[in-house]
Amino acid sequence: MGVGKKCPIPNRTHSLAQPHSARGHILTCADAAPQKRSPNRNLHVESCLKPDSLVPNSQPPASTRRQFLRRAAAITAMNGLPVGCFKPKGANGDVRVGVIGFHGQGGHHLQELLKLDGVRVTALCDVDARVIDEGVALLKKKGLVARTYSDFRKCCEDKEIDGVIIATPNHLHVLIALTAMANGKHVYVEKPVSHNLAESRLLVEAAARRPKLIVQHGLQRRSDEGWAEVMAWLGEGHLGKVTLSRGLNFKARESIGKVDGPTRVPKFVNYDLWCGPRPKAPLMRTKLHYDWHWQWPYGNGDIGNQGPHQLDVARWALGQMKFPQRVMSLGARWGYDDDGQTPNNQLALFDYGEGSAPLLFDNRGLPMKDMDWKVEPVYRIGGFACPRIGNVIHCEGGIVAESKAYDHQGGTIRKFSLRDGGAHRENWLQSIRDGKPRSDNLSILNGHLSSCLAHLANISWRIGTKMKPEEVRERLASDKAALETLHDFEANLAANKIDWSVANPTVGPWVQFDPATGRFAGEFAREADKLVDEDYREEFKLPVIS
Repeated sequence: MGVGKKCPIPNRTHSLAQPHSARGHILTCADAAPQKRSPNRNLHVESCLKPDSLVPNSQPPASTRRQFLRRAAAITAMNGLPVGCFKPKGANGDVRVGVIGFHGQGGHHLQELLKLDGVRVTALCDVDARVIDEGVALLKKKGLVARTYSDFRKCCEDKEIDGVIIATPNHLHVLIALTAMANGKHVYVEKPVSHNLAESRLLVEAAARRPKLIVQHGLQRRSDEGWAEVMAWLGEGHLGKVTLSRGLNFKARESIGKVDGPTRVPKFVNYDLWCGPRPKAPLMRTKLHYDWHWQWPYGNGDIGNQGPHQLDVARWALGQMKFPQRVMSLGARWGYDDDGQTPNNQLALFDYGEGSAPLLFDNRGLPMKDMDWKVEPVYRIGGFACPRIGNVIHCEGGIVAESKAYDHQGGTIRKFSLRDGGAHRENWLQSIRDGKPRSDNLSILNGHLSSCLAHLANISWRIGTKMKPEEVRERLASDKAALETLHDFEANLAANKIDWSVANPTVGPWVQFDPATGRFAGEFAREADKLVDEDYREEFKLPVIS
């Protein structure tokens, strides 16, 4: 759904709600020098790839603005390159690609790769034999063949592959990426680039240690010249300072059902490889595919599914290349009792400290009303529909809501041409040919920081407690934007006949993550630290990239 023609916008303050009670000292997230990884995998994240100059602050000085405009122009020029104009490099002049996991998004990657000149799909890898057969049939129609694998480790060892595209379930992303890098392969890894904070840092460190390998995230909007134009335009100060950066995901998610006991794994799936680093536990959901998103061992909820795209743009608008000083999240899995574990409605607040606007992420998985799944929820400002899935950047002089900039009276100031970064995949391929990333926007550091926003919000929520509505409102009392969002959040529940005074939300504490130690600080550190890392089965340990 697009942006309404007339959208009266109240200005937003950029305060964040104070904690309900004292939450301990708030640490400053200062960058520090890279260190060797300690045995407990402490995360020292932010300076691994020298992030300081990658993206300007939301209100940059003139020199920084000029740098930002040059970078934006570079993105425009980069995306102006016609598909298929790659210069020959290596045997046959082709970039040889292996696609690992192509039941969903990976299938789209496969189809798009087959449209490009200068690229050969030389390997297909999936644990589902039916998916492999479909891929083989697709290639055969085009007179092509590729080697097939069920085991990603064997695929990564294939010497006829230059790079891999990883589109598996989240819990396999970093494991496969590090395995590929250990075998000298370039990597394109879908969002979120990681499943937890600890392995995310390891991925960034590995990329820093192997600078000749192109390691790119799947956040396509970083390759969108329209979004680069938006950021440059805001950087020039046309709407004044950014006061709030908002990410939205209003996407109805129905129940995944509830099983009475373990369900049978399809015989055509190698379940041991599907589980990978996680325990080979009984399958406790109706469908093997996709619904893993809503179970913690494998997925990260919708804030870690669709969310990273909007979290990334929201962070980009703030010019933040570091972790927030503190994060809190609230929500629940409302409307049904099923085998999902993640919240379907979730609100997350990210505080970057004094002098920076905050970031707010609003996820709605319930329909608009009456639990009618045919009607998607809609986000409104001042009674007018705004982007259902996207970003709203609030500024002193108006807002940018996806492709349009408005003043506070709802008048359109400017329109932008957004294409959702269709050249992102091609930019990875061209970076391989160039021997260096085509833009800092493609850096795995951006994928890491934006994915970790989802991880931090989920950690807050997972260690939270049930609260009554009045307690939630008190928690957010000093934050006007958060309270307004909460009011709409509550109205959505009521429209679906859910009484949140009975079905109380889980409200997480403000958590403070220290990237210098890779651990949490403050009152809730012990609980939060338990969710920084995960256990890995012996045969699926993370490779060490030295």
